[in-house]
Amino acid sequence: MTTSRSSSPPAWRRRALIAAAAAHAVSVAAVVLSTAGPAQAQTAPPLRIGYQKSASLLALQKSQGTLERRLAPLGVAVQWVEFPAGPQLLEGLNVGSVDVGFVGEAPPIFAQAAGAGFVYIGHDPAAPEAEAIVVPQGSALQSVAQLKGRKVALNKGSNVHYLLVRALEKAGLSYADIQPVFLPPADARAAFERGAVDAWVIWDPFLAAVQKQTGARILADGRGVVSNYAYYLAERGYAERHPQVIRHLFEDTVERGRWLKANLRQAAALIAPIQGLDPAVVELSLQRYQFGVAPLTPAVAAEQQKIADTFHALKLIPRPIHIADALPTAR
Repeated sequence: MTTSRSSSPPAWRRRALIAAAAAHAVSVAAVVLSTAGPAQAQTAPPLRIGYQKSASLLALQKSQGTLERRLAPLGVAVQWVEFPAGPQLLEGLNVGSVDVGFVGEAPPIFAQAAGAGFVYIGHDPAAPEAEAIVVPQGSALQSVAQLKGRKVALNKGSNVHYLLVRALEKAGLSYADIQPVFLPPADARAAFERGAVDAWVIWDPFLAAVQKQTGARILADGRGVVSNYAYYLAERGYAERHPQVIRHLFEDTVERGRWLKANLRQAAALIAPIQGLDPAVVELSLQRYQFGVAPLTPAVAAEQQKIADTFHALKLIPRPIHIADALPTAR
């Protein structure tokens, strides 16, 4: 779903701008991931990373201290700054309390619409199975099409808001055909369990938890509907001044991701106490994610633009934005 305004470039031009900027971003990110001079790293300030407990890989990196050991020879310390959710993390990045952050698809769009300054420096692979529309185990609902007229709980303006819109379209419905009930995950879970809503659109690890703990059924996940990428963001000046630090962050992230996928049960046991979940819940959640940070491609940037356009059409953001403006080459 897209919208247009006379003051905005036509869709074909916007896509061309995204493709050009993202292609340049790949080359810039390649420089970021290349070796920088040692003098630069020796004078670098601490790397301040904004994270959420639900970000399993970063939680693992923090608990194992692998990034600290990797950066120690360069004289760079690591400071982990925890945030309750993506919007607060983006605010921290905007006001300069963190240098790098990791969030889902939606928070950067809202932050950019509000004028925040940041750049996309990388993304994790698509994880469409890690978000879904669920119904209670005994529900009579068997398809998304049957949600017409029903109450559906979701976190407003989140990744799953976009999933719901696209899943309804695929089923021949519009967003106006359902009754959205905007609730944060904890409140939505309570409403879901007491039958106050008919369905819930949610992401992992909350998705895995409600499956394991209540027997909730997946009506539809993101496969064939959305990509569900996650993004690494940075303050633009930091990314330009300290490419070697970011390179080491990404190298450690890739290595830890490989270890995690090869040792799911052990990784789940390490992450579970941090997230306050049962290891079996964490393990199910981890199975649905792939890890391996990479620079944004034109295709990935275009996917993010589609979400931004949809959120503007739904009047969730006050103005149209251009993802190309937040890529490393944009000025």
